Amino acid sequence: MRITSWLAAGVIGCAISGAALAQNISIATGGTGGVYYPLGGGIAAALSKYVPGMQATAEVTGGSVANLQLIGTANVYIGLSMADAAQDAMNGVRKFASGKIPVRTLMILYPNRMHVVTVEGTGISKISDLKGKRVSTGSPGSATEVMAFRVIEAAGLDKDKDMTRERLGVAESVNAVKDRKIDAFFWVGGLPTAGVTDLANTPGLKIKMVDHADLVPAMNKAYGNLYVEDTIPKSTYKGMEVDNHQATVMNILVANEKMDDKTAYNIVKTIFEKRDDLIAVHKEAANFKLENQKASASPLPFHPGAAKYFAEKGIKLN
Repeated sequence: MRITSWLAAGVIGCAISGAALAQNISIATGGTGGVYYPLGGGIAAALSKYVPGMQATAEVTGGSVANLQLIGTANVYIGLSMADAAQDAMNGVRKFASGKIPVRTLMILYPNRMHVVTVEGTGISKISDLKGKRVSTGSPGSATEVMAFRVIEAAGLDKDKDMTRERLGVAESVNAVKDRKIDAFFWVGGLPTAGVTDLANTPGLKIKMVDHADLVPAMNKAYGNLYVEDTIPKSTYKGMEVDNHQATVMNILVANEKMDDKTAYNIVKTIFEKRDDLIAVHKEAANFKLENQKASASPLPFHPGAAKYFAEKGIKLN
């Protein structure tokens, strides 16, 4: 959906019919095999159902980087993003070197866990074993790619020279592993990710998750304190024999700073008040918690409309 007209407030396109004010909003999500897309669809359904006059639609995208680029356009978007990609967008660096994106946090969502996935028989048991292998580092326009490059760099490998690199989304990566076209892939997502579950349940294959939590200090030294050492429990995916020790970054919901305060307020209020609807879509929505809404949890300032809602709930962001 494309909306080119802007109100004086800047971001929300409107059509007036009688006394009703219609708002059309697109939610930039990710690929169909991940968590962003179903959650974005759930958010769109909740906003359309519970906010008078609002119609929201979820869009398939390449992921965080693409979502942030959409936020920077003259179209009506909110988007899901990893905190590291959002920081780069706000600062206008790396994939956003062409210009800063005026992006603001609406809310902290849930932890995004880096999966480094392979299967038995590839000879891969640690990150250094990726040298000389065929590896997908995520689709173009994804924050998986951003974080994958940082993991590879922290391990002392060269992403271009030390491996044959593909740029596939999680669903495509899973199919490529099944077809033995790649040996491993990176994916940053919630638990469980449908695509990884599919691979783990494939007859004749046994999933292996590669530990890399020891690289978090080097990643934070290079890029700021964005990452934490975390664990994917062995019960998450069939075939895992031990917990996977990995790097985690937070997901945030973002909007252009020009979004009007009332719209931002209504979006955040609806998501929290109708959280049970979203949990029914994906259990990661259970991590949408008021106590997680902290200024320190996002590298971006909070949108004033979102901050107003949190202040009403006794949460001070400054």
